[in-house]
Amino acid sequence: MLRIKNLSKIFHKDQPDEKIIFKSLNLHIQKGEFVTVIGGNGAGKSTLMNLISGSMFPDEGEIYIDNTDVTFMPEHKRAKFIGRVFQDPLKGTAPNLTIEENLSLAMLRNARRDLAFGINKENLAFFKDELSKLNLGLENRLTTKVGLLSGGQRQAVTLLMATLIKPKVLLLDEHTAALDPKSRDKILELTDKITKDEEMSTLMITHNIENALSFGSRTIMLKHGEIALDLKDNDRAQMDQHKLQDNFNF
Repeated sequence: MLRIKNLSKIFHKDQPDEKIIFKSLNLHIQKGEFVTVIGGNGAGKSTLMNLISGSMFPDEGEIYIDNTDVTFMPEHKRAKFIGRVFQDPLKGTAPNLTIEENLSLAMLRNARRDLAFGINKENLAFFKDELSKLNLGLENRLTTKVGLLSGGQRQAVTLLMATLIKPKVLLLDEHTAALDPKSRDKILELTDKITKDEEMSTLMITHNIENALSFGSRTIMLKHGEIALDLKDNDRAQMDQHKLQDNFNF
């Protein structure tokens, strides 16, 4: 589903402050596979997501989503393949627009239609149904401006927006790091449910070692531009957070 071949990215190339982020990185993620991504600061976690999403391009290598080469496809064109949720709940939504308007924008981001087209009786019923699955009562607040929601509520709406059009790949860039513990647990619960129900290939960056091992089906660690660790099946089941913390010096 997501295939990365010989990916290389260098910042400030041929300059005194040159920094090699990736050099011939290879990664293959199957349909429905949920991969948690860990690594120290500067390991390339967010850069990897930027390269996949198209907000930056690699120096070398190829990126395929569902056998489509998206390596140098503009970000807006590959949006139909990808959903992304950032750490900051303020990103991913328009705070001065209502919940229904934000969901309409998400639904129409690949269509050349105006906002009014997205707010009709049929779509409002669809929005209510999808929001009810969050169990936050937001289905009764469609006309509330998103900026008035709590951080957890907004991140739940952002997660729904990112998955509304059923993307092939879901990118989660520390999407619970800015939330309080209760909201974090709720968003992780929703993430787990949505990705399983829709069989989305998912990459989730996290600094929480416990979450890295308890969510998803596979854990990779990035270090010095390479995949230093790739845990799944029995190897992942036998790894505990203390051993992971001790062995890889986060």
